[in-house]
Amino acid sequence: MSISDLFDSGFRKRNEDHFAAIVRVAMSDGIINEAEKAFLDRLASRLDINEHDYKKILKDYNSHPVNAPHSYDKRLERLYDLARMVWADHIEGPNQLNLLEKLCIGLGFTPDNVKYIADKALTLVHYEVNLEEFTERMKKMNQ
Repeated sequence: MSISDLFDSGFRKRNEDHFAAIVRVAMSDGIINEAEKAFLDRLASRLDINEHDYKKILKDYNSHPVNAPHSYDKRLERLYDLARMVWADHIEGPNQLNLLEKLCIGLGFTPDNVKYIADKALTLVHYEVNLEEFTERMKKMNQ
């Protein structure tokens, strides 16, 4: 196996784990609605998840770990995706908020301020900010 194969394999695995974490949010209420399905389809394409792996992850999303990215910017990007998924359901119920908070901890955010981070993330996606503005505003709150 070449070095590039190892890198591709690790990169693919991280994408699959990230996708599974988002599926976990979508499934927190027991169903995937049309808005969530459309988001998952777009995200799968962006993360280069093929149809076979997509279906496999949908069936067994809990077997994938939530891997925290090392880069703060990557954590914010993943948080942005997760917050958009929670918002897509149009229900800010306790199950989804609790799950988003748990996933925030899994992404490497400090447990002490995870409620504030999750709330801020949902507020920003409510106002339909793009990833760049989301990242900028999330960074400002930590200064």
